[in-house]
Amino acid sequence: MSPALQLQSECITLEQYEALPEDRRVEVFDGVVYDMASPSQIHQALSMELSNILYNYIKSKKGPCQVFAAPFDVKLSDKPLTIVQPDIMVICDKDKLDGKRCNGAPDFIIEIVSPGNPSDDYIRKAFYYKSYGVREYWIVDPKRRMVTLNYFEEDLINVAYSFDSTIKVGIYDDLLIGFSAIADLLDI
Repeated sequence: MSPALQLQSECITLEQYEALPEDRRVEVFDGVVYDMASPSQIHQALSMELSNILYNYIKSKKGPCQVFAAPFDVKLSDKPLTIVQPDIMVICDKDKLDGKRCNGAPDFIIEIVSPGNPSDDYIRKAFYYKSYGVREYWIVDPKRRMVTLNYFEEDLINVAYSFDSTIKVGIYDDLLIGFSAIADLLDI
């Protein structure tokens, strides 16, 4: 990601953000706009598989949470404006949803690393997600075949697993995700 507005003299407002063309994929960190790369085929396939696993689990348990996939805005802060579009998110507090976006931190976020700028997911987004109250944040890296877990509620940060692992989703008591089956299915 690189700043889209290099000589930006002031922070972008929510009104300015909402006036951007709908086909422009951006995120805003502390009022600065950053363009996002288009996702790759493997990125989209992983997103679909993981979203389906989460959706089917929540549906089978008749749980209150909802799963959303990008592009779906999450406004973490008004001033300065911080809006992200996580690849996958689970939101359990329906009061955070206003029909347009999630206002506040989702409970669980998964980002799938883009080859162009992996530090964005590992450093910038980890910082913001922890700072604004995301309970659990996973970084799925198909190139390295690794999943990095951040359980912010328990201060367990950067716990790494290979794609050969079965990993427990911390916000649930009995949800396990087998990455080897996903990797085999997607031929990663």
